[in-house]
Amino acid sequence: MPYHIKKTSILGSAVPDNGVEYYTGDNIWNNDYSKRKVYANQADADAQKNTTVTTEQGFTYQPSWWKNATVVSE
Repeated sequence: MPYHIKKTSILGSAVPDNGVEYYTGDNIWNNDYSKRKVYANQADADAQKNTTVTTEQGFTYQPSWWKNATVVSE
């Protein structure tokens, strides 16, 4: 079963399709469902969603766009 990652846009309903954005890869989000990145299994989608960033000072955090995203099965 294919999976994809989606989130609510910070612009809310100002974005078409009720403010839903889909991860398209390369740190790009788009509201066009057909451009979403499709994952073959949930583990790969979860691994992408759980991405963290480590600063030069050594702090590790999860950016809000990943924190607020959900993995969805099609």
